[in-house]
Amino acid sequence: MYYDSQDIEKKGLYAMTPYIPRVAAIHDLSGFGRNSLSVVIPILSTMGAQAVALPTAVLSTHTGGFEGYAFEDLTGFMQKAIAHWEKLGILFQCIYSGFLGSPSQVTLVADLIEAQRGGSPLVVVDPVLADDGRLYVTMDMAMVDGMRELIRRADVITPNLTEAALLLGEVYRPDLPEDELKRWLVDLAEMGPATVVVTSAPLSRRGKDTSVVAYDRRGGHFWRVPCVYIPANYPGTGDVFTSVLTGSLLQGDSLPVALDRSVSFVTQAIRASYGFDYPRRDGVLLERVLNSLNGPVVSGSYEWLDEREDEQW
Repeated sequence: MYYDSQDIEKKGLYAMTPYIPRVAAIHDLSGFGRNSLSVVIPILSTMGAQAVALPTAVLSTHTGGFEGYAFEDLTGFMQKAIAHWEKLGILFQCIYSGFLGSPSQVTLVADLIEAQRGGSPLVVVDPVLADDGRLYVTMDMAMVDGMRELIRRADVITPNLTEAALLLGEVYRPDLPEDELKRWLVDLAEMGPATVVVTSAPLSRRGKDTSVVAYDRRGGHFWRVPCVYIPANYPGTGDVFTSVLTGSLLQGDSLPVALDRSVSFVTQAIRASYGFDYPRRDGVLLERVLNSLNGPVVSGSYEWLDEREDEQW
């Protein structure tokens, strides 16, 4: 049946629960290179969610390894798009933000979250700010302050170790001891989010392996998934990780299973790409592994990091 705009406003059709979860995907869009919306949309779609894109900027390529790229800020468009969504009465089951280009964009996302509170959406914030101990060239401390405010409204945040240090005002340490890392997780959770996931964590047991660690404030549990070191650096793997994590949580997976699926998929994507001779700045060959997200859930690599096992359940 066809409904015109007056019917939509009168009946509130877009405020009804959709057949599949609807995700406001707030990221930049790179024309070339596999990152941000270029990976967010196919991953969420493959995992059974509708990705409703709200681009924060449009670029000719991503910024990792390319020079002279064209960049267009879309703050004005974001304002118009959000206003149109509100007029239509569109409700989201998830709000998922990544790269934001200015404090004004942070404010727009915060306002969207508050406007959607009545529908109790899952709010996932990937606070894109820095890596390897350094702010990205497009970021400054005003953006760090803005992200601190935004994560207060989040249910799940996924900073890397550098971003976690910035959000907490701590000194970045790539060799951070486990007890200190746990304290960081708890301190971040006390800022608002119920679930804190930190990537590139130094809980390795051999060589250059790293870990993804997480803390669930509601249950008081810590989790760890080891990441086997592969000597390659592909832009966009953080976007891939958080997108799979978001899709997994929307499917009803527990936090440790969602972590496991996300790490496993990123590792699989890197392994599938590593043997091919092409510029790594292009990103992982997502197209070769995307269908594996439809396979059965197989979990087994996550570890429980709580100190007393008798408190697990």
